[in-house]
Amino acid sequence: MNAESMTGLVRTSVLFAPPARVWAECVTLEGINRELGPLLSMTPPPPGVADTLDDVPVDAPWFRSEILLLGRFPVDHDDLVIVELEPGRRFLERSSTRTQLVWEHERTVEPAPGGGTVLTDRVAWTPRAAPLIAGAPIFHAVFSWRHRQLRRRFGRL
Repeated sequence: MNAESMTGLVRTSVLFAPPARVWAECVTLEGINRELGPLLSMTPPPPGVADTLDDVPVDAPWFRSEILLLGRFPVDHDDLVIVELEPGRRFLERSSTRTQLVWEHERTVEPAPGGGTVLTDRVAWTPRAAPLIAGAPIFHAVFSWRHRQLRRRFGRL
């Protein structure tokens, strides 16, 4: 994908909990939904499909998750593909959604100097249509919210 056609954001939080605990929470759908809620949620994988990032096939389709507003109203879907995975440290999702030709989300979890965890999300996207570029403020708000939820859950250094 041409980097010039992608829009992006970066959010970083320094959390009080150790990296292993933060990672364990961040790679489950329950943990992801805890970050997104209560406004947004993602539907789980079907039975028999891995339900944590640590167990997904790398560089192969994982499953389609509906993104729900208020737990009821579908607003998008995500055809999830994890293209790189370093368990306990990093994942890179490169997927497509109903509204985004490319949705790329990288999350890193690293030890913070003096203890705790530095969690960083890097997100980039390419809208399917020019008017959808207006979604950028929504994505910024969602990831700001997610990081507020993480800081509430794990504390901050």
